[in-house]
Amino acid sequence: MPLAGAIAADTAASPRWLSIVGIGEDGVEGLNPVARGLIEGAEIVFGGRRHLALAAPLIRGATRPWPSPFDSATAEVMRQRGRPVCVLASGDPFQHGVGAVLARQIDAREMIVMPAPSAFSLAAARLGWSLPQTVLVSVHGRTLDLIRPHLQPGARILALTSGGEDPAALARLLVEAGFGASRLKVLEALGGPRERIRGTTAAAFDFGTVGPLNTVAVEVEAAPGARVLALTPGLPDNLFEHDGQITKREIRAVTLSSLAPRRGELLWDIGSGSGSVAIEWLLADPLMRAVAIERRAERAARIRRNAAACGVPGLEIIEGAAPAALSALATPDAVFIGGGGNAGVLDAAARALRAGGRLVANAVTLETEALLLARQAAFGGELIRIAISRADAIGEKTGWRAAMPVTQWLWTKP
Repeated sequence: MPLAGAIAADTAASPRWLSIVGIGEDGVEGLNPVARGLIEGAEIVFGGRRHLALAAPLIRGATRPWPSPFDSATAEVMRQRGRPVCVLASGDPFQHGVGAVLARQIDAREMIVMPAPSAFSLAAARLGWSLPQTVLVSVHGRTLDLIRPHLQPGARILALTSGGEDPAALARLLVEAGFGASRLKVLEALGGPRERIRGTTAAAFDFGTVGPLNTVAVEVEAAPGARVLALTPGLPDNLFEHDGQITKREIRAVTLSSLAPRRGELLWDIGSGSGSVAIEWLLADPLMRAVAIERRAERAARIRRNAAACGVPGLEIIEGAAPAALSALATPDAVFIGGGGNAGVLDAAARALRAGGRLVANAVTLETEALLLARQAAFGGELIRIAISRADAIGEKTGWRAAMPVTQWLWTKP
C-alpha cells in the first residue's frame, strides 16, 4: 500500500502525525517500503534501544529511547503532536505492545500503523499450531501465576516471557502444580539470525542459558491430582486456603449464578474471608475486576495468596471494615455480602451500586436472615433458601449430614 493511500483519510482535524512500525529480529530487511519510508521521514523516532539499533540504517531524525520507568512514555510522544513521529515496536504493536498503550490517549485517526508478525504468529508458524485453538498469554513484566487458569489438560499455550530466567521458573511452576509431564518448547529470537528452538518436558527442563527474547510453548499434561481450575463456578473448597470462613462450593456456585458476571464488570466482595467468590468472579473472564474487602489482616493475606494460586493476582484487596472501607472505591456493578452483613453494610452497598447492578447477600444466622426478609419486603428482589446435605460416616454406616442452610437475597437496583 503506498503511503498516499495510508493517509488518504486524513482531515484537518485528524492529521496522521504518528506512525507505529513493527520491526522484527530481521531488522530493516523485513520491512516493506511504506514502513521504511515512515522511519526515514520521521523527525523523531521512539523505541527500545534494541529497536533503535535494528532500524538505525533508516533513521534520519533524532532518536529517543523509551524512558525508564515507561509510565511517562505516552506523554513524551504526545508532546511531539503535529510533527512526524515514528514509534518502533516489537512485531504487532497491538499484540501486547506499545500500540495499545498509545491508543488509550491518541486517536487512531492520528496514526499510521504498520505491524510485523507477532511473536505469537511466528511461534505458531514454527510449531504448526492453530492460533484460534491456542491460549495466548503474556507474562512479560507480570507474574507467571497468570498462566494457572489456562492449565487445562490437552491445552496448548503460547506465553510471552520477560527474560532468560522465566522459562525455567515456568517449568518449576508446572511441576509444583502437577503438570510436570507437560511438553515445553522454548523459541528464542524468532525471525532473526539467532533463532533457536529447543524442546523438553517441564520436569526435565535443564536449559543452561536462554536468550531474553523468548516465547514458551506448552502442551499441557496433567498428572492425577494436578491443580486444574475447572471452567465452571464452584471450585472445590480445598483449592482455597481458609480458616473456615469460606462460601462453600455449592453455595458459591449458586452465588456466582445470582451475581451473573458480565464482561468487564466490577464486583465488591464484602467480608471476603478466603476471597473465593471474588476469585471465581475474576476467573469468569480476563477483563473482570473485583475488590475484596476484609477487616482481618491474616485473612487479607490469605486472600492474596489464594488469588495468586488461582491465577488472578489482579484482585484488589482492601483491609478494613465495611461500611467505612467502601467510601473511596469505584462504583460497583455487583456486590456480594457474605454471612456477616448488617443493616449499615447493606444500606451502604445499595447506595453505591450502579443502576441495574446486582446485590447478593447470604445469611446463615436468624438475625441476618430477618434483616434480608425485611429488605425483600421493603424493596423487592428474590429470596431463595439453599440447603445442602452430604453423605458422611455415622459410626460404621453412612448417612446424610446437613450443612447450615443459607438464605439468599438477590436485588437488582432500579
